[in-house]
Amino acid sequence: MPSAPPPAPADGGRAAAVGLLNLSGLGLGYALVRRPLLTLVCWVATAVLLLVALPADPDGVPSLALALYAALLLAAAVHGAAVGLRTRLRWPPRTLVALALGVLLLAVPAGGAVLYDGARDEATEQMLLDRLDGADHLVEAASEQPFDKAEPDYRRALKAYDALATDHAGSRAAARVPDRLHDFYTTVGASYERRRYCDAVPALKYLRTVPRTVDRERLGSLAHWPDDRLATSLYSCASDGLTSGDAEWPGLFGDLLTTFPQSEQAAKVEPAVKSAVGKAVKEVDGDEPCTAVSRLEGLSAQITDLPGEKAGVGQALAKDADRAGRGADEGAYDCGVDQYKDKDFDAALDSMNDFVKNNKHHKNRARAQKIAIAAEVAQTVPAAGKRLPTTASGGSISVTVKNDSPDDITVLYTGPVTGSFTLKGCGSCSEYDWGSTLSPGFEPCGKSGRDYPQRTISLPVGTTYFVHKSRSDATTTTPSSDTAKLRPGYVYTECAYTTRGLGTGTGTGA
Repeated sequence: MPSAPPPAPADGGRAAAVGLLNLSGLGLGYALVRRPLLTLVCWVATAVLLLVALPADPDGVPSLALALYAALLLAAAVHGAAVGLRTRLRWPPRTLVALALGVLLLAVPAGGAVLYDGARDEATEQMLLDRLDGADHLVEAASEQPFDKAEPDYRRALKAYDALATDHAGSRAAARVPDRLHDFYTTVGASYERRRYCDAVPALKYLRTVPRTVDRERLGSLAHWPDDRLATSLYSCASDGLTSGDAEWPGLFGDLLTTFPQSEQAAKVEPAVKSAVGKAVKEVDGDEPCTAVSRLEGLSAQITDLPGEKAGVGQALAKDADRAGRGADEGAYDCGVDQYKDKDFDAALDSMNDFVKNNKHHKNRARAQKIAIAAEVAQTVPAAGKRLPTTASGGSISVTVKNDSPDDITVLYTGPVTGSFTLKGCGSCSEYDWGSTLSPGFEPCGKSGRDYPQRTISLPVGTTYFVHKSRSDATTTTPSSDTAKLRPGYVYTECAYTTRGLGTGTGTGA
């Protein structure tokens, strides 16, 4: 007997049927011509491909795997056709049926490809939905933090939303982006709804920059969502700062006047500023006049810097600034009086000198000059500041002050009356050695025939405090003082002189 059946006559239809059946990836062509090992190879190749491809991934099957599998199917089809050309089929009995079956089974790889594409699309949708969820979590976590720390997360989330809508416009995730953008705006601007206006300002400013990165058509009405809220927040936060004295309010009002000059909120700025100035002016007459003066000085400078031109309130703000400045200048008198009563003579002197300089025709100018003199005396003789000086002058006691010093001097006095005058230096006089002033026979202004610069004043009965100050070199000399208890029936002489030794300065003798 022959070792194998004789080959069948060549049949092109049968060869085509075997080749087509192998293209299905199931190795059926080899199975019908009794090639089990090759059938198994086809099954293994298809199984490996399924392991690589499933579950479906958005990136699809690796191209190398597809190329190798396609080459294998093509080789199996060609080889199967060659084997089937002279090999009888185990089944079906007719070649035409085998051809029909081969064509029909081509739907297996084609259908698998279609199903895989659908699974891949679904995987892509899930991936995009995961990205959407990730952006949502970023927004949610950022909402628990202050805006300055949360802003980077907000930016990343917004970038993710925009990428989904732009790069994957037809996806389910992209369809949900409009709702997410609305939630994004309300989350970032949540401080406004909680009436935490100062916290809302930076967040709302950020939201106004979103249209620079996200298309305005996509944002729709959200593009203008922050505007009115930001205007309200700027006004409310600045108003609170104006009332409490917070130094940030001018910048907030400035932003409001330049960003929303025609808004309802901008129209409230000047009345609020005017009210604050009026309140501070009234407080000058209260218990803390110096605080009110300081407040007015600050308001004057701050209001001057407000950009009111675009809002049409520039002139009104200029008047408010001028009123605050005048209030501060005039309030310096009340502040100085308060400082004098509190024994802060240095501050009182500065306040009264400022008042005298800035108010040439004020009704209190004359008394302010007296208080300044008394404060300067009290710097050296604190007892001189026991009572506030008046504008009284003159008296019944004659007091002559002579200058036995080569320096020009200023003589200040206060008591029942207050005043000051200057005496020229004595050209023929010189400084005294400090030790010589301790001698029992020391007598300044005592040389007969010497013409000492002098001035005679009339003072009332009572205690008058004198201070002599050199005018030549105030940095190296110290003032001296004398307390004179003036009684009726006496004529008094006050002598000023300069000593050197342990220290230089003016000295007095009565």
